[in-house]
Amino acid sequence: MDKAYKFRIYPTRNQELQIIKTFGCCRFVFNHFLHERISAYNNGIPLNYNSCSSSMTMLKAGLPWLREPDATALQSSLKDLDQAYQNFYRRVKNGEKPGFPKFKSKRNNRKSYKSKCVNGNIQVADKHIKLPKLGLVKAAVSKQVEGRVLNATISQSPSGKYYASICCTEVPIIKVKPTGAVVGIDFGIKALAVTSDNVEFENNQYLKNSAEKLARAQRSLSRKAKGSRNRDKARIKVARIQERIADQRLDSIHKMTTQMIRGYGIICIEDLNIAGMVRNRKLAKHISDASWGEITRQLHYKALWQGNMIVEVGRFYPSSQLCGCGYKNTDVKDLKVRVWVCPSCKATNDRDANAAQNILNEGLRLLAS
Repeated sequence: MDKAYKFRIYPTRNQELQIIKTFGCCRFVFNHFLHERISAYNNGIPLNYNSCSSSMTMLKAGLPWLREPDATALQSSLKDLDQAYQNFYRRVKNGEKPGFPKFKSKRNNRKSYKSKCVNGNIQVADKHIKLPKLGLVKAAVSKQVEGRVLNATISQSPSGKYYASICCTEVPIIKVKPTGAVVGIDFGIKALAVTSDNVEFENNQYLKNSAEKLARAQRSLSRKAKGSRNRDKARIKVARIQERIADQRLDSIHKMTTQMIRGYGIICIEDLNIAGMVRNRKLAKHISDASWGEITRQLHYKALWQGNMIVEVGRFYPSSQLCGCGYKNTDVKDLKVRVWVCPSCKATNDRDANAAQNILNEGLRLLAS
């Protein structure tokens, strides 16, 4: 099993300069060969990854500063360019929005590069991480790294913090004792998730709670002159607030999904069209803050690790409108209706709990069929 460990690193000034140089060299290599591939295509000459890799040797001879960063980082930049082209061709073939590769901007505040592990040049110790061209870098190593190290991705967040993501393979996964329990989960805004056995996960609404503080920081940023040092300070303040909101949200989602995976063997969820739902201007911010897509993503990969099963119910299944007796109440489409009485059997239904139970029943039916 492949797994990545992400740790914050604290480089010295010289190490930070080396990281910044590597960011710039990787960006230059990506943009240079993107221009070369566009020019070659316009002239009817095929140019692939192998051709670009051979040309980079001559490029280094003419530009000695390209030899300063880790060589594998430059090769990874070339592979990223080739992957961007492959994704473009795949989207065109499938009739999707193409998304042609774009030139990297120097003003992008989110930077990264990837170094390959060769002869043990990437190692993780208790308080340091050994990285190519950087040596021992002070790091907050929060857990033991297992498996064989493949590569390390060094990144800088918009707030200016540095991170090292260590990708490992052959990682042993400790499996929890299977429970065999089944559950249906209804995602929402009032409650982040409600299960068919009436367990409710609170929606902390971190963005809403920090909205006033974020708005003040953004107003302050808008008043600063472009290109000034004060504007950069204000931008970092905004980035730190946004980073805290994202970290809080991610932490709560990890705890919730881990609890679900440990408690249930079969989990039935809805296949939500989130991209379409956020077009609703009244609910877009709340839906984005709930991060249903991230919850679904975590449930899928954690279930794969533990051998659990995720069953997705179709997005058009009327889970909120069905009563246990089979009656369909179309008046429940209004989100203001939280509790409703079935006109057929007179049963009182809680909107979210009833939807979770219907999702469970439909998921088990799909699983049986």
